[in-house]
Amino acid sequence: MAKKIILDCDPGHDDAIAMLLAHGSPAVELVAITTVAGNQTLEKVTANALAVATIGGITGVPIAAGAPVPLVRPQIVAEDIHGDSGMDGPALPAPTVELDPRHGVDLIIETVMSHEPGEITLIPTGPLTNIAMAVQREPAIVNRVAEVVLMGGGYAKGNTTPAAEFNILVDPEAAAVVFNADWKVTMVGLDLTHQAVATPDIVERFAELGTGPGKFVVDLLEFFGRMYKQAQGFDAPPVHDACAVAAVIDPTVLVTKPANVVVELTGTYTTGMTVTDFWGRGGVPLRTQVATELDRTKFWNLVVDAVEAVGAKN
Repeated sequence: MAKKIILDCDPGHDDAIAMLLAHGSPAVELVAITTVAGNQTLEKVTANALAVATIGGITGVPIAAGAPVPLVRPQIVAEDIHGDSGMDGPALPAPTVELDPRHGVDLIIETVMSHEPGEITLIPTGPLTNIAMAVQREPAIVNRVAEVVLMGGGYAKGNTTPAAEFNILVDPEAAAVVFNADWKVTMVGLDLTHQAVATPDIVERFAELGTGPGKFVVDLLEFFGRMYKQAQGFDAPPVHDACAVAAVIDPTVLVTKPANVVVELTGTYTTGMTVTDFWGRGGVPLRTQVATELDRTKFWNLVVDAVEAVGAKN
């Protein structure tokens, strides 16, 4: 049976590809999409989510807007990577998909609580504000969620500061709530996602699909690639968020190692760092699975096949 997932995201070029992957793969059932302020403001990323749903023909899936700001800190956005709209580059259609009137946190709680324990997997690909708020509002979800597979963090590098990855830095207090909760967490961080680069041959595969969704992905990757080259010196852009979805679709797409992960909240230069201990120093339990190696061929085959399937549905 297909795994039921909630995608909590901040679209975002790579979030858009994650949405199409989740919709196009027969291995997962996308039961809800929630948005959170991150790559851009909540209003902008929510508009982007509705536009991607329109392009991908994602219907019958509730899409709800969640937290507009981090739990306690000033808002940070990633305009240097995603542009003023949060998804600059492609021409976005006027949405034909309506926004669910519920708050995103309520949608998460209601969806988890209305399913049997172990049925719902959470895939957060933005700041963890919505997930933390859901845990605080209804702690019972922790024992009902199958697992949390998040894109964020890194055990050896940051991308917004030398120590911290963007999603964790934006709301480190929320990240601490999620990592400290008593549920299964897999951290798909920069060490893994920087292996998922969309090289020209990959972009060409999407172009060869000859469909609207395929062209949309090409437009996403071309803009994303220019911005990553300018901002961080990448020759091809890493498609971070799709890695977390792919890990749920097929866990063999990546290798993980157990670790203890602690989110730094008070460091002068290291706030938002995911301090990762693979050895359990001091006898601490290794409660988090940390992604380390990507099967790049298998990953891109999953993404291309899903986008092809989305195009065939439209």
